[in-house]
Amino acid sequence: MVFAHRAQRSRMPLVLNRAAFESGAKSWLGGPMHVRMQTWVTVAVTLATLMVAAVDAKIYECCELAMKPKKVGLNGFKGYSIGDWLCMAHYESGFDTSFVGHNPDRSSKYGIFQLNSTWWCNDGITPTQNLCHIECPDLLNRHILDDTLCAGKVVSSGNGMTAWDSWTRHCSGHDLSEWLKECNMHDKAVSKKTNNS
Repeated sequence: MVFAHRAQRSRMPLVLNRAAFESGAKSWLGGPMHVRMQTWVTVAVTLATLMVAAVDAKIYECCELAMKPKKVGLNGFKGYSIGDWLCMAHYESGFDTSFVGHNPDRSSKYGIFQLNSTWWCNDGITPTQNLCHIECPDLLNRHILDDTLCAGKVVSSGNGMTAWDSWTRHCSGHDLSEWLKECNMHDKAVSKKTNNS
């Protein structure tokens, strides 16, 4: 093959595609054609990752979700009940693990507990503290142990559940026992009504 012989002789790898061959154009590795290929590969990998997250996503039932914070010891943690966790998750994401919300400051919130990319996870876009040491897309699947542990860190950070505006608006000061009414479990009735109580 003539082109293979030229590439060997010049010690520069020659890359040709059909269109380039027909037009007589040549592109060396690292040239414009290579850059376009890298861009397409990056786009394809990103789309594949998002599709996997969507396939592995889940919308939890209330009672099923109630067991998750209970298993890791968040029932009564810092004075918040399972009812607080359920109410907050309902108003934040509708119990949908794949939910991504966007804020005016260009940060995003990820997963069932809507953990913010500025503070709690790394989305590769927003400058972040990444206090939970987790990649934000990892919060979008059905496996919510990492989400739940990170949400516990949010509550421990000093703001408690007031870190979630939806908890303040919809859950604080309300009877949250209704969230567990259909579930066969007991809630520690220590729900904080406000951050000052």
